[in-house]
Amino acid sequence: MVERTAWWGALVLPVVLAVFALAAAGFDAGLAARAAGRPGVRAGAVAPLRAVAGLLVQQRRRTPAADTLLWRGAGVVLLVAAVLASLGTPLGRWAVGDLSVGVVWFNAMEVVAWAAVWLAGWGANSAFGLVGGYRFVAQGLAYELPHMFVLTTAAIGAGSLRVGDIVAAQRDLWFVVWMPVAFLVYLISVLAMAFFRPFDQAAGADIAGGALAELSGVDRLVFVAGRWVLLVSGAAMAVPLFLGGGAGPLLPDWLWSVLKTAAVLGVLGWVGRRLPTIRMERFTEVAWLVLVPATLLQALFVSVLVS
Repeated sequence: MVERTAWWGALVLPVVLAVFALAAAGFDAGLAARAAGRPGVRAGAVAPLRAVAGLLVQQRRRTPAADTLLWRGAGVVLLVAAVLASLGTPLGRWAVGDLSVGVVWFNAMEVVAWAAVWLAGWGANSAFGLVGGYRFVAQGLAYELPHMFVLTTAAIGAGSLRVGDIVAAQRDLWFVVWMPVAFLVYLISVLAMAFFRPFDQAAGADIAGGALAELSGVDRLVFVAGRWVLLVSGAAMAVPLFLGGGAGPLLPDWLWSVLKTAAVLGVLGWVGRRLPTIRMERFTEVAWLVLVPATLLQALFVSVLVS
């Protein structure tokens, strides 16, 4: 049973997401250092804090004729949308907002984040930023439909759009057991919506950072933070959707939620470091020819079972 927290839950949520985001960034930095033959533990502990400190003191760049409101506001919109996406995500049996349409709310905030990345690329008045924005739009057209089908499949399995009801429906059997295709596609879509490797062409080195190309200082820090928090929000939602929420033996339910979220983040980070960047046209082809039919068949299978 998922219960709504008191007012202080809204203050704790950003802190929890920030801790997870720092831990995920540290894990990623550790993997990168280890691949380069350096001590991974030290890099993982120091690199994120060093990056934050460097961006805080870095001077903010300006580009001629930029739309400052759209360009610099995009990072704030991305960060806020990433935090709001987790309003209905329970930590154990507690959630900031147990919305009756929690699954729809989560998807809606992802769409807002999608718009924020586009605004960052468009508002800078930069060719590199514009190309990065267009790449992310193309990526969104590829992953969003399978992602929506996956969310719908979990809702069909529980007969409800409320995240708490989806968790309750997994008392006897987690959805990942009989919805493996949906779970796999969901993880792929989480990497894509956060434009994290291997779906990072929107911020590719071949276009000098793409949507992030002209961002610097605090503006870049806010945008990058939003990107990591968005990844954390997606990973955290995988727990109530497919992994039984806080269900587990011996440990308290909130700790099981933390451990499962950390495990999902670890898998996503490890996969991102093992696969090369995928070109947009290839991903679009796979999404429309493979992921969309696969998720539709998974939804049909679940519909038949629960009918």
